[in-house]
Amino acid sequence: MIRAISDDIRYIGVDDAALDLFESQYEVPEGMSYNSYMILDEKIAILDTSDGRTADRWMEHVEGVLEGRQPDYLIVHHMEPDHSACVAAMLEKYPSLTLVATAPALRMLPQFFEGVQLEGRTRSVGDGDTLELGAHTLSFLTAPMVHWPEVMMSFDHKDKVLFSADAFGKFGALEQTGGLWCTPETDWACEARRYYFNICGKYGAQVQRVLAKVVPLGVQTICPLHGPMLRDTLGEALRLYDIWSSYGVESPGIFIAHASIHGGTAEAAEKLAELLRAKGAPKVVVTDLCRSDLAEAVEDAFRYGTLVVAASSYDAGLFPPMHDFLWHLQIKGWQKRRAAVIENGSWAPSAGRVMTEMLSVMNDVKLVGEKVTLRSRMHAADLPALEALADALLIP
Repeated sequence: MIRAISDDIRYIGVDDAALDLFESQYEVPEGMSYNSYMILDEKIAILDTSDGRTADRWMEHVEGVLEGRQPDYLIVHHMEPDHSACVAAMLEKYPSLTLVATAPALRMLPQFFEGVQLEGRTRSVGDGDTLELGAHTLSFLTAPMVHWPEVMMSFDHKDKVLFSADAFGKFGALEQTGGLWCTPETDWACEARRYYFNICGKYGAQVQRVLAKVVPLGVQTICPLHGPMLRDTLGEALRLYDIWSSYGVESPGIFIAHASIHGGTAEAAEKLAELLRAKGAPKVVVTDLCRSDLAEAVEDAFRYGTLVVAASSYDAGLFPPMHDFLWHLQIKGWQKRRAAVIENGSWAPSAGRVMTEMLSVMNDVKLVGEKVTLRSRMHAADLPALEALADALLIP
């Protein structure tokens, strides 16, 4: 797909609608876009390449826009293979091409392309460095650990466009999700949120530092490496990124995640949700960790301010779907939240102990109410404990 971003900037990215798992772990039922751009000026700059699965189509886009001209620069914002797979091919095809990247990216490049000849063909840039193309001037902003250490962004002063690397990206191929531009009618936040917390969630402090560089620039358009371009919805995207990266609560509500072997724990989780709704909880979301997309569960844990974990005991420990969920929250930096625990065990309940231990190592997580312990199934005698937990969860 070749589209105009402005008079001189072209979108030359490629959709992969057939991709089932992004990074071999995240379900992408609507595929994925690999975004790339070209600035046509006195000097021609190509900004990032594509994934190996879409390399041939991407090269066709490049050649179609160049129409026989020679590009001057290839700017690499991020070395991850879904954006840099064609770097070596471009250097070979265009002998006068100069590769522009951060010093860490240039050190990393031979790890992906053994034997590539870089001598005399690279330009290392850092914070505040510029690249003159003619009417367009690019300024570079380093963005380490958003979400790799070599990442940078670039800002085009003429058209006020920020090329944001993986930041502000989302899951989904463009042609499957509404086209090149995000509009006020586009449900951008849902898949952008799942993308952010699973890809960048651990690096909130680093995202905050980059936002502090970006906001004063007067950006009018954001061009990410995945997902649609942001212009009319730019303010809302910046607002959400500030909340997400500061680990604020986006939506008031309670998220109940359960992992149940034979249904008893799930029944108790649903009963707690029923009690909370009856008592006036503004929003209660329940998910079955055994059957739902783990990335969506991680997303919801970050979205809401309170988490209830309900799980069966297993091998003197914790049922694996819950262990996997809590481990993912830990490595993604889940924090500044309230949590409550429901455990189930037929002879020696152990799930509550493990869940409490896992929650205790997370930053600024406050346990709410008393742990509820079930014995095999939920019984009438358990209802007062669930009622008390519901009351505790509703106290601000």
